[in-house]
Amino acid sequence: MTTATERSVPKPVFTDAEAGAKEFPDSTARRFNYYTPQKRKQTHYEDVTVEVQPDPRHYLSQGWLYGFSDGRGGYPLEWTTLKAWGSDRPVPKRGPGSGGKGYDWPAHGWHEFRDPNEEWELTLYRYNSNVVRQVNQNIEAARRSKAFDQWNPNWVRFVERNVGAWMHVDHGLGLYLFANANRRAPTNMHNNAISVNSMHLIRAAQDLALYNLTLSEEIDGFDGKAHVETWDSDPAWQGVRQTAEALTAVDDWCEAVFAANVVFEPLVGELFRSHLVQHAAPRNGDFVTPTVVGAGEYDYAERDLRYTKAMFELLTNDREFADHNKAIMQRWLSDWVSQAIKAARTLQPLWSQPDAKPPRFEDGLDRAKSRFSGILSDLGLDTPKELAQ
Repeated sequence: MTTATERSVPKPVFTDAEAGAKEFPDSTARRFNYYTPQKRKQTHYEDVTVEVQPDPRHYLSQGWLYGFSDGRGGYPLEWTTLKAWGSDRPVPKRGPGSGGKGYDWPAHGWHEFRDPNEEWELTLYRYNSNVVRQVNQNIEAARRSKAFDQWNPNWVRFVERNVGAWMHVDHGLGLYLFANANRRAPTNMHNNAISVNSMHLIRAAQDLALYNLTLSEEIDGFDGKAHVETWDSDPAWQGVRQTAEALTAVDDWCEAVFAANVVFEPLVGELFRSHLVQHAAPRNGDFVTPTVVGAGEYDYAERDLRYTKAMFELLTNDREFADHNKAIMQRWLSDWVSQAIKAARTLQPLWSQPDAKPPRFEDGLDRAKSRFSGILSDLGLDTPKELAQ
């Protein structure tokens, strides 16, 4: 029997100087105390969201951990022209041994934002999985009951071309507008809310794409590729396409979110989803499409608009820059409302295509305008003259 020779390898020596070895008075605490909660008691949402993204104005003792090729580091506040109180305070000069406290909390007004939906990773997974499950169950029930056989022929053509075309809007805004704005926003509270908005739209586009495949299998003669030609060349859709593509090119992250959620969605998105598709579908024998489109409508009306209003209300009521922010938002309104109204009016021929017509286009547009004016009132902004177009 031979005995293995022990190799001469340095052995680890633990000195209790390692990170995490030292015990503090709150080492066993189950809640954090490095931030001031919005209300009297901190929430689980705040525990997993606030300050997860470090900032040299707070705790990064040696400045940003990463930078860009032009020398800027982290999340520059100049990525939007809007300002929150304290934005003009310089980033503290940092170096080894300089300490990491930064300014007294909060460093600036951006950190005051809290998402009223309290969205974070787990809530996103739960919500989207529930929506997909319900949509799939509705479609499967329709397949088993042969509900698609009840559709009017003209409605089949309407869905394959126009409902299918809306997936291009959701996909474009979700992937190229909100995902980009998420990276540019200055706090983790903004990042979470905007990234969830992005995933809502990407999921809605996926819902419509999968629905399109199902209809191609279930309905004889259903053209699953018609939406591509419609999006590319149908004159009724070119106003929406032009506006949606212009939105994805906006560099200022605040302007992008504002133009999409405050202007485009109520004046064009809700007009198409609520005042056309959801009104016309049941009249033409279709009780399935409203459940698919309605899931995206709920995403916006009950969740995405809610965080958007909370985010911009802070800026229009900012203790230092309220007037500055309102002036900029009014300029954005003048620009984007004109484009949105033009896009909405270009869609008008769609209202005459189904056999059983929805309510008049002008009635739907008036309700969309009223809804839009209410949003502006909540934000303390004036209705632009371009709304009368």
